[in-house]
Amino acid sequence: MRKFFTLFFKHNALLLFLAYCSIALLFMKLEREDAFSKLQTSGIEFGAGVNEKLINLTSLLNVDKENQRLMLVNRDLLMKVLNHETTAVDDRNRRKILDSPTFNASGFTMARVVDRKFSERENMLVINAGWSNGIKKDMTVLVPEGLVGRVISVSEHYARVMPLIHTDFKVSVVSDSSNCTGILSWSGGAESVAQIEHIPISSHLKLNERMLTSDFSTFAIRGIPVGKVVRIKPDKLFYSIDIRLAVDFSSLTQVLVAPLKIEPEKVAISNDSTLIEQIP
Repeated sequence: MRKFFTLFFKHNALLLFLAYCSIALLFMKLEREDAFSKLQTSGIEFGAGVNEKLINLTSLLNVDKENQRLMLVNRDLLMKVLNHETTAVDDRNRRKILDSPTFNASGFTMARVVDRKFSERENMLVINAGWSNGIKKDMTVLVPEGLVGRVISVSEHYARVMPLIHTDFKVSVVSDSSNCTGILSWSGGAESVAQIEHIPISSHLKLNERMLTSDFSTFAIRGIPVGKVVRIKPDKLFYSIDIRLAVDFSSLTQVLVAPLKIEPEKVAISNDSTLIEQIP
């Protein structure tokens, strides 16, 4: 024991140095483990953050793709709904014409109004029936409520219709009670009111009489309703007459086209100023 203490005191500086080195090494080891732990923790946090960003980015991409897919689905559903509603409206309007108890539509061609031009003087309609459907120029266009107009030009699948509410449109009409005849025209302005000319003040026309197309017309079949008399004002020789039109042009969707009225002999003799009696 004595030798141990003698050796300790003799080499105490070296022993203390070794002790200090051991303690230093211990602290260094502890510090390294703490730094490694911190580095490991930081790495885990960084990796988790990157994974979170990637997941969010993937989610955003997936959401964008899903939104695009849903947009396409909604578009297709919207088109189906619109087509269904349009078909239902067209079918309802078609059945309204075909089921009219006061009108026989057999032999007439049904068409849909696909374009219109409305103005104060020159209105025009386009229907989806042309010469491939048997439509010809000067055919009468009508609905069960009354006269619409006449065909003025035809293509393969479409036709232009000059409606009654056009300043160049004229047609011969007759009243259903007093049998007064005149020429219906439209002077512009309100699309629900037209005028009748050339009814003499000696006639017995009355308010609310119905006006129909007459047999004098060169294109319209007779008996088509045109409107009712709403104003009669006497002038020098003729009445100034307004009628409320039978057709509501603002809501016109489906129309009928009547077969062409072919009366070439009548037209020729009406236009001939020299009538010669032929004796058999």
